[in-house]
Amino acid sequence: MKKSARRRSGMVAAAALLAVGVPGLAAAGGSDDFHGAAATKAHYGVIFQLDSGGNAAIKKTLNNIENILHDPRLAKKLKVELIANSHGFDVYVKNNGFEDKLRHLQQQGVILAQCNNTLKELKIDRNDLYPFISIVPSGMGEIAIREAEGWAYIHPAAPNPNRL
Repeated sequence: MKKSARRRSGMVAAAALLAVGVPGLAAAGGSDDFHGAAATKAHYGVIFQLDSGGNAAIKKTLNNIENILHDPRLAKKLKVELIANSHGFDVYVKNNGFEDKLRHLQQQGVILAQCNNTLKELKIDRNDLYPFISIVPSGMGEIAIREAEGWAYIHPAAPNPNRL
């Protein structure tokens, strides 16, 4: 087969694949028919890790949790956990301005967990944290267990103040 015939043959094959619709290929092109992935499973679990302190990192993580809780595709199918370790413990410190938001998330079924290793290593008194926070032996252990159970792992990066 000549080079030009092979090229034409390859182009015809590619056009045929597009015509029959390779899954995901048309959607990737920005088709108006694509409205996001379908939530076909009966249950989804998501664990969010917060390991840095400061209001910007906390707000970003809590907003990400709110956003996933309000995704209509996941209604009545979603279990969410927030695990704080390292300096992420700031999210659970009393009088930090996040108590109402945390209580609201908990009322929506979000599990609020704190790594006990962090409390020991950073010499944080449990009484300095909100009393409605659960303590787990290790944040890394919690993530490993949840991932083994099939949960998605999300670790929002702290916002970069130099990029808006």
